[in-house]
Amino acid sequence: MCKKVLIISTSLRKGSNSDVLAEEFAKGARAAGHEVEKISLIDKEIQFCCGCLACQKKKRCVIHDDADIIVQEKMLRAEVLVFATPIYYYEMCGQMKTLLDRANPLYPSDYAFRDVYFIATAAENSDEVWSRAASGLEGWIACFPKAHLSGVIFGGNATDIGTIQGSSAMKTAFDTGKAVR
Repeated sequence: MCKKVLIISTSLRKGSNSDVLAEEFAKGARAAGHEVEKISLIDKEIQFCCGCLACQKKKRCVIHDDADIIVQEKMLRAEVLVFATPIYYYEMCGQMKTLLDRANPLYPSDYAFRDVYFIATAAENSDEVWSRAASGLEGWIACFPKAHLSGVIFGGNATDIGTIQGSSAMKTAFDTGKAVR
């Protein structure tokens, strides 16, 4: 069965290692017959959540920027969400956290996503590096009772642009994308 897969690449660096893994996941998901859309946050204007909670009643944020389309049209309708981020100080990048905060209007909505995947890259290469960031994403997922974390792909020793190429994380990303059900 074909699913709508939305991949959100949150690194602001063109050709980033996390974006390369996101693209490999996309290739795998497309090979499995899924409809895949990949969005990069490069050149997107996404303001901080102001915590007004008006979105809980309106199901729409009072701030109008690029997050509107990503959240209201893309995330709401996607059956599979994939977040790709570089790890900064053992945590997801700020752009990803800001987008997750701005996705608050999804909470009272009839969202379609059930499976959420996490892709992360970092200069270091231990499970502790990605696990803290994944825990932050799991906190967000916990607010959506029909959704769950379906998989984590981590690429360590990714210091410079392109260093992820040829790593085992590339195959893992492709295979995980291809295994989406």
